[in-house]
Amino acid sequence: MGAGEIQERLGVSRTRAYQLVARRDFPEPYAELQMGKIWLASDVEDWIRVNRPHLADDAP
Repeated sequence: MGAGEIQERLGVSRTRAYQLVARRDFPEPYAELQMGKIWLASDVEDWIRVNRPHLADDAP
């Protein structure tokens, strides 16, 4: 999952997505490719469940 997918998943601006992925509590990227950093979707979803529970897939 790249920054663009994280942006879409959270419903935030591109700038806000980059602010979030720079936070200390955001998961470390799985890899850094020429096009940018990528994260495991499961790591991002775990972070969402803790930090944005209203956006979690299993939110009521």
